[in-house]
Amino acid sequence: MSDTPDSELVLLFKEGDNKHYAFNLIIKKYQERLYWHVRRMVVDHDDANDIMQNVFIKVWNHLAGFREESQLYTWLYRIASNESMTFLRQKKTRFMLPIVDVEHELSNKLSDDEMYDGDYIQQKLQQAILTLPARQREVFNLKYYENMKYEDMAEMLGLTMGALKASYHHAVKKIEKFISNI
Repeated sequence: MSDTPDSELVLLFKEGDNKHYAFNLIIKKYQERLYWHVRRMVVDHDDANDIMQNVFIKVWNHLAGFREESQLYTWLYRIASNESMTFLRQKKTRFMLPIVDVEHELSNKLSDDEMYDGDYIQQKLQQAILTLPARQREVFNLKYYENMKYEDMAEMLGLTMGALKASYHHAVKKIEKFISNI
């Protein structure tokens, strides 16, 4: 991971002489974290890779206009989250499925995924997370897996900290209920 501060990476990109170098450093610094954020949202490895390509294309196209009013990583997470949510909505629309059926399909993919090596409890946690509405799932994943601060989530998602805390609380209660019914 690059130890170059984000502000220097953005400046290096915007100056243009080392645009590709700066972009590669940004990818190296954030690719894995963003991948796992996306993967937790869409479950499937191939879908996550496709979404990541879209994320980095958008980053490339819009980084020159990044105003640095937010932190780079929250901006990147916002793009990744938006792309994940768009993918899930398109999947629901494309197959004319209710979101419950999409979540069921994702749960089945989790069980069949050769790359998933979680134990029984991890698998049940993932299945519980998949029963959550998309926004609650996103908030839960950011807080639980990324240990992201509510302030950063509020900036990234454009929600109030109160709404985020409520979403997280409701998500935890639904997960507890799901797991206790196993």
